[in-house]
Amino acid sequence: MQAQNLFLLPMAFLLCPGAWAGEIIGGKTAKPHSRPYMAYLQIQDGQYIKICGGFLVSKNFVLTAAHCKGDEITVKLGAHNISEQEQSQQEIPVRRQILHPQYDNKTTNNDIMLLQLAKTVKLNKWVKTIPLPRTNKRVKPGTKCSVAGWGRTSRQSKSAPTITLQEVNLKVLKDDVCLKNPDVTYYDYDASTMMCVGDLKKDKASFMGDSGSPLVCGKRAQGIVSWGSQKSASPGVYTRVSTFIPWIEKMMRMLEP
Repeated sequence: MQAQNLFLLPMAFLLCPGAWAGEIIGGKTAKPHSRPYMAYLQIQDGQYIKICGGFLVSKNFVLTAAHCKGDEITVKLGAHNISEQEQSQQEIPVRRQILHPQYDNKTTNNDIMLLQLAKTVKLNKWVKTIPLPRTNKRVKPGTKCSVAGWGRTSRQSKSAPTITLQEVNLKVLKDDVCLKNPDVTYYDYDASTMMCVGDLKKDKASFMGDSGSPLVCGKRAQGIVSWGSQKSASPGVYTRVSTFIPWIEKMMRMLEP
């Protein structure tokens, strides 16, 4: 499988003002601070600085994708334009990265990670938590959801990430759309831990730089942007959050200050 993880963006992209154009694929610019749970992750990984999304689930923890791991991570909350120092922003280093013990970087199964923050977040109108689903509570196919991020807005390899939060509406698809997809990218799709999401009629998707961002359905974070195909109008694969609720709650109880 040659799945396309959605975050490996060198920081150099963020330093090219004039290069940003467009929006999250098929989407639009989000209303500033309309998604106060969103987290912008800067990841030091060797000589590179990469970006991911994430979301605040308590005053001390952010949830993201396991493949967003790195040597050091800094979380920015309350942001809309990540190129500016907005008064709403809180920037906090990560104390501990807790990868799911069964995360497989070859198949990208169990692609989920908790980040314990180095200090407690100050909740306010710009920074809030988002509820999680109940254990094993599945979202029905056809459900309308949305995803947001600061990732690339084009499938072109040289396109830059955006500086303002972008959002797009997508639908939950039947698992068979990914399970029986002729594209070999989907060979490792696992319906117990993954969700098949997208718009097969239009080129609407999360893309590189959006990894770790939440798929929000009915005001709950039901999925986490994980991987997908680079082909136009292909479904994206999201980590199924409801499967991991017992693990999330256990880790937070153990580590909560």
